[in-house]
Amino acid sequence: MDEQFKNELLKKRFYFSDWLARIVITLVSIVSFISIALIFVFVFREALPILNYTPEVETYTDEELQMQVYNDLNNQIEKKEEKLSNTKEQIEITPRNDDQIKLQSVWESVFSTVWDPISKNPRYGIIPLIVGSLKVTLIAILIAAPIAILAALFTSTFAPKWAKEILKPAIEILAGFPSVVIGFFALVVLATFLQNLFGYQYRLNAFVGGLALSLAVIPIIYTVTEDALSAIPKSYIEASIALGAEKWQTAIYVVLPAAAPGIFAAVLLGIGRAFGETMIVMMATGNAPIISASIFEPVRTMSATIGAEMAEVIFGELHYNVLFLLGSILFLFSFSLNAIAEFYIRNRLLRRIGGSK
Repeated sequence: MDEQFKNELLKKRFYFSDWLARIVITLVSIVSFISIALIFVFVFREALPILNYTPEVETYTDEELQMQVYNDLNNQIEKKEEKLSNTKEQIEITPRNDDQIKLQSVWESVFSTVWDPISKNPRYGIIPLIVGSLKVTLIAILIAAPIAILAALFTSTFAPKWAKEILKPAIEILAGFPSVVIGFFALVVLATFLQNLFGYQYRLNAFVGGLALSLAVIPIIYTVTEDALSAIPKSYIEASIALGAEKWQTAIYVVLPAAAPGIFAAVLLGIGRAFGETMIVMMATGNAPIISASIFEPVRTMSATIGAEMAEVIFGELHYNVLFLLGSILFLFSFSLNAIAEFYIRNRLLRRIGGSK
């Protein structure tokens, strides 16, 4: 009797609510994954035509050419016919060479150092945009990473419990701060203050953009770093203090090295956030597509270019395809950083904490 009762208790029962919750969660996950995958496919598909770009060659039918001639003045008929015959001969003889030359010029334009898509002779050089994105990102990380890591170290190691309960939520709330507000603050307040302080020529430049961008990056690096520091086993700290080390020595020589993979992952996530940010850099960097070694000169980033020009391009034009090419570069860069941070470094941190090699 007792055995039968045990079997009844251990028997798996069917609960409709559990089944329904599992089905709903599975469907939402599948739809989310498919939606993200379709977005990626769409971005790459819109960028692909640039690989097979064929410039339009201006051609005329005989009727169009004759109409053009008859509409001219009588005293110019002979000259027009002569030009007409020359034009027809050129079109018949050299269309393939023109295609090759123009196709080659497209790639030369894309990999040039001039971004001027709305001129009479449009040029789509993405090099200054890539350099601008890297420059602003580097400035932002150099400012944000030390501040965020030291703040996380203070919170996890030195701060009393009541202060930790205030500091961490307060900094994490900054992660949800609208980027347009940070950009507006940089445009109105920060740019003028820094120009008066350092006396440089251009009010909006890479330094202002990087400094404003660091305000958006600090909460991300801080949150991930604090989680990594808090995951270090207490036995590490207790062993260090038992050996006579001071608290600050334990924090710098034991806690930080043990959490190094997690901190590195936090920095990578911060780089990805800074590289893809649009509104702050659009409002604070000056938006000049130039290549310069000075941090006090304007720059233009890829994300700002997409945000500023995508709504104005003609669908299917080369300019439209180049903007999607920039979007594909942004995606590959951010995806690579996130993948490295999530799959490689986090696993390495877990193995280190777990004690395995």
